[in-house]
Amino acid sequence: MKAVVYDGPFKVSVKQVQQPKIQHPNDVIVKVTSTAICGSDLHMYEGRTAAAPGIVFGHENMGVIQEVGAGVSRLKVGDRVVMPFNVGCGHCQNCEEQKSAFCTEVNPGFAGGAYGYVAMGPYMGGQAQFLRVPFADFNALKLPPGREHETDFVLLADIFPTGWHGVSLSGFQPGESIAVFGGGPVGLMAAYSAVLRGASEVYVVDRIKERLDKAKSIGAIPINFDDGDAVEQIVRHRKGKEVDRAVDAVGYQAVEKGGNTEKPNAVLESLVRVVRPTGGVGIPGLYVPSDPGAPDEAAKKGHLMFPFGKFFEKGLTMGTGQCNVKKYNRYLRDMIISGRAKPSFVVSHEIKLDEAPVAYEKFDKRVEGYTKVVIHPND
Repeated sequence: MKAVVYDGPFKVSVKQVQQPKIQHPNDVIVKVTSTAICGSDLHMYEGRTAAAPGIVFGHENMGVIQEVGAGVSRLKVGDRVVMPFNVGCGHCQNCEEQKSAFCTEVNPGFAGGAYGYVAMGPYMGGQAQFLRVPFADFNALKLPPGREHETDFVLLADIFPTGWHGVSLSGFQPGESIAVFGGGPVGLMAAYSAVLRGASEVYVVDRIKERLDKAKSIGAIPINFDDGDAVEQIVRHRKGKEVDRAVDAVGYQAVEKGGNTEKPNAVLESLVRVVRPTGGVGIPGLYVPSDPGAPDEAAKKGHLMFPFGKFFEKGLTMGTGQCNVKKYNRYLRDMIISGRAKPSFVVSHEIKLDEAPVAYEKFDKRVEGYTKVVIHPND
């Protein structure tokens, strides 16, 4: 089959690889109809992880079941399904407590597993024509048949639940104000989730015009940090008041004004400054224990400066970590079906698999309006 394969920093190609097969009675094989390029894929694409050449990318996957293992009881050939990016076993303590992002069985020695991602287990990615799904009864969420809502449903694999999760991590309550740092796909989904959940004001901080325009289109207030300190802009807009909650949807590759200089703790510092005393912050943005391309030796080890004194003084709370997609995806699916949610507003491009190398380059450079790319591998 054809798949998107990592060749080295800033280079991917579409190659022929071995088609997956049933390895365990609980597996299914899915013919991939849609898969997306994620900002997390760019960390590997840019050589900012320990990813080795040869890995098949893709953790946002959906499709139609082609083959079912003998131990699968709730799924059948022909079912349309979407898979959380997290691979969970369904029966460890964390999975039973709806913390499937931190499954302790699927990737021994590491908290959690995922498709097509460095250090996240032996699970081939889905930017390919076919995908093996382990523990399929637990990991595959059934969808209505057909192609309706295709670009909405594929976002249930990661960014829609992750945005929702980021808002939840902050301790958000309806009627509160919230600032989202990062207007990429996850940041826009966090802002959209806050709107859906009844936020009084939503601010989105970024410097890319297309992202800020999309934020404005859903009722959020765009803040361009190239125009000045983002926290000062928000506080000025609120007539001297801080916000109730804030979300970091950027992670460890945060940049300063102008976008040319990395400052890994830039957003962390802003979160503490922008939130009112006793407010909360949520951090779904990715931070890693090691970063070979970091700007200083401490950051290369995952050690970042953090204003803990001010954080303590203000009595803030913090929630962090990858999204437990299964905690949310069923409910978000039903919001899409009922017409209450349409997250596909973030999708800027739909492409065929052979176009993926060019799409990676443009998405990485944030040019030509590339905000979210969905690949249809079998079109």
